[in-house]
Amino acid sequence: MAEVRLTGVSKAFGATKAVSAMTMTIPDGAFVVLLGPTGAGKTTTLRLIAGLERPDQGDIAIGGASVLHDTPAQRDVAMVFQQYSLYPHLSVRDNLAFPLRSPVINMPEAEIAKRVEEVAKVLRIAHKLDNKATQLSGGEMQRVSIGRALVRQPRIYLMDEPLSSLDAKLRSDLRIELKRIHADLGATFLYVTHDQIEAMTMATHVGVLDQGRIVQFGTPREIYEDPVSAYVASRLGQPRINMLPADAFGPAPAGATSIGLRPEHILQGEGRPATVRRVERLGDQTRLLLVLGPHELITLADPHTPLSAGDAIAIRPLSPLWFDADGHRIQGA
Repeated sequence: MAEVRLTGVSKAFGATKAVSAMTMTIPDGAFVVLLGPTGAGKTTTLRLIAGLERPDQGDIAIGGASVLHDTPAQRDVAMVFQQYSLYPHLSVRDNLAFPLRSPVINMPEAEIAKRVEEVAKVLRIAHKLDNKATQLSGGEMQRVSIGRALVRQPRIYLMDEPLSSLDAKLRSDLRIELKRIHADLGATFLYVTHDQIEAMTMATHVGVLDQGRIVQFGTPREIYEDPVSAYVASRLGQPRINMLPADAFGPAPAGATSIGLRPEHILQGEGRPATVRRVERLGDQTRLLLVLGPHELITLADPHTPLSAGDAIAIRPLSPLWFDADGHRIQGA
């Protein structure tokens, strides 16, 4: 495995800047998640590292050495795509073995067999090795797709939203599997997604992307608790952060135009009067949709709260985040 470093990397497609002056270090053995909406530059970043695209400016180094003039094969990276990209006429065993039989790797068959068995056990598909790819479920197909990358034992694994086409239960199961695989292998992962739950549950580091730029890089907890902007604050958290005018609860710090409140950071029982518009009971928690003057916000309540629509409740901010007119965080406010 190896550290990956991007320094001032930019890439444009015509008038569209996909990646702009990106500088980022992916530590050796880390599980880094790039988080952002469609068009933020996530997939382009992966393709630049893989060598499928060439940057207009900047440098990309793997293991301390520039790879700008290396082919994708020479870079020794493995990429997992959103779609399964399996060979339907081949067995699971042969799909997993295929990368190892390439002219570049050309591994002996005895070693291929051993490597395939090991990866199949890690992915818990050893009992499916002799099945055709077309006989697998969606979750099993994606495990094989991930396995085709794992057998390579590359310097870094690049994953382009590999779980987005699966149903919620399979996504949850494979999130756990990927985190377990990362821990077992000590491998370096760069994973891109727009799904904040994947970022919060799997990442050791999260890079929040906005229009091709890294706007904040840190642990999931750091980014959740200490976002540098309203944009970053809105990328993590479910339900998402409440954004209200700065004076919604009274006087605001100098320069603040908006106040951000996580649903769990609204104290109930004192403060400004609000009205319950809707109660959502989810078993382990209850969400309240409240109306505060002309504004709506969501907060959390005890699972067994007796509150119902139309009830009055007093609320006040707890640990608010303050932002200026450009959405930048006002630190220390």
